[in-house]
Amino acid sequence: MAESAIIARVLATALDVDAAAWNTLLAQQSHPTPFMRHEYLAALETSDSATPRTGWAPRFMTLWEGDTLIAACPLYLKNHSYGEYVFDWAWASAYEQHGVPYYPKAVIAVPFTPVPGSRLLARDDAARALLVQAVCQWCEDENVSSVHILFASDDDVLTSAQQDLMLRHTVQFHWKNNQYSDFDHFLASLAQDKRKKIRQERRRVADAGVTFRWSRGADISAADWDFFYRCYERTYLEHGNPPYLTRDFFARMAAHMPEAWLLFVAERDGQPIASSLIAISALPSSAGSQKDQNIVAYGRYWGALERVDCLHFEACYYQPLQWCIEHDVIRFEGGAQGEHKMARALLPVQATSAHWLAHPAFADAVERFLQREGAGVAEYLSGLHERSPFKTA
Repeated sequence: MAESAIIARVLATALDVDAAAWNTLLAQQSHPTPFMRHEYLAALETSDSATPRTGWAPRFMTLWEGDTLIAACPLYLKNHSYGEYVFDWAWASAYEQHGVPYYPKAVIAVPFTPVPGSRLLARDDAARALLVQAVCQWCEDENVSSVHILFASDDDVLTSAQQDLMLRHTVQFHWKNNQYSDFDHFLASLAQDKRKKIRQERRRVADAGVTFRWSRGADISAADWDFFYRCYERTYLEHGNPPYLTRDFFARMAAHMPEAWLLFVAERDGQPIASSLIAISALPSSAGSQKDQNIVAYGRYWGALERVDCLHFEACYYQPLQWCIEHDVIRFEGGAQGEHKMARALLPVQATSAHWLAHPAFADAVERFLQREGAGVAEYLSGLHERSPFKTA
């Protein structure tokens, strides 16, 4: 019996993608995250957060063998470079100076979400390679300047390199749970100055009369979601920008994937004053160890309506880390940038993106730039590793 031909189909919205088939494919990957679930990507569209109006025109590249989805990825055509966290403004400027259009470009990423994970969903390595080829060919046919696969998994990076895409490295900060029995056990693993600093910062928040409570999943009330959004929105407005995500997006999260969220609320004198929202890769099951399930927590959003010294550190690091220890979560990913995270025992890790540029001369120039930048990132990482917050042997 002859094998079925593999057909590429480009869909214009997540709503045209079969949710069960997408999530099944995602679950087969080496590095799935909740942000690549169909519910998450669909909510970005239907909430008007990532749409053509905001500069994110969705396309979903899918490969089919008969009626079976064998590979897929989210692809956004963009006319700007906001909300990506891998910065290519200099590339866009160089194109403009030479009269060559850089936009639209194609981004394979989760909008506004610098969390490493599988981007190229595929049943095997061969299908993943075909997916990359299909994306680049489609972009060439559509006169799209470039393809950018952001915060890719190791499998994605390997396939991209084999398909001659250029690799670019950045630095993030992640915390690892070394089987700590409680927060004091964690503190005992740190160098004396780091341990003292954390205790001082936590004491300042407590002395200010601030207490915390947390809720997860369906236990997060509508009122708590509303309060969280007030905090989240204020953080953006204080920096002179509207928030990337709408209130409706979080309503859809509460409705369609509540199990992925953990909310901390800071209170003083019985009133909420701040909050931080954490994503978790799965909720604990009633049987088995969470460590066996490789549960991961992701620091995502925060905001405050009142200013309290060290409140940000308590809400975004110490409360989540304490929760992770108590619930046997193996890793807390603190996100992009911020060397200050190292003092809180979040250690530097390398995150990688892959890039294809259609214009040969610009591709050569960018490749030379990435070689220089990559050497600098490697040196930076090496220097960071020498500044470990942990006790020396």
